Amino acid sequence: MRKYRYFGALLDTQEKWLNKMASNGYKFIRVEKLLYEFEKCQPNSYVYKIDFVASKSKSKSEDYKSFLEGLGYKVFYKNINLNYSVGKIRVRPWAEKGGRVATNMGGTFNKELLIVEKKADGKPFELHTDLEDKISYAKTIRNSWLTLFALCIFIFALQFIDKPEISLGIIVALIIAILLLFPISLYQRQVIKYTNEKRTNE
Repeated sequence: MRKYRYFGALLDTQEKWLNKMASNGYKFIRVEKLLYEFEKCQPNSYVYKIDFVASKSKSKSEDYKSFLEGLGYKVFYKNINLNYSVGKIRVRPWAEKGGRVATNMGGTFNKELLIVEKKADGKPFELHTDLEDKISYAKTIRNSWLTLFALCIFIFALQFIDKPEISLGIIVALIIAILLLFPISLYQRQVIKYTNEKRTNE
């Protein structure tokens, strides 16, 4: 069975959808930019997690994927972007060294996510269990959204300075910036939560 979906950076939504499909008896077997392919299986046989790896360099991303596969998980790369052109370069100032420039010519462009599959065995399935790791992971995703927010504010400022009156460009940039505050606040709350837990445990 084939399904066509685009979740972008809505990691939790994508993860919940995959797990709902699994609970209804559909095992995930293949992915492309918009395509998710499934085969029939026993309901609730598999569990899925989405992991954000856009901040990693190509070698670290591949090492991490191999590490997860070594634990017995099945792992697929998945894109956040919708990009069908060749030779694109994306700058990620929030990423770790080695992952700040991504290309689709043997790089990490359009491989921003990992879909991780585990056979359901009743045991908890977490990819980030250490509090320090959870804090770092939440900060990385928060910072990616913050970068987009800063870009929108920059565009808003340029538009307003160039033409100090309300225009369509200013309205669009402002609306996008406001919408970006939601994921920023979501991951900031996670940072605060895990930081407080860490302090409590110290």
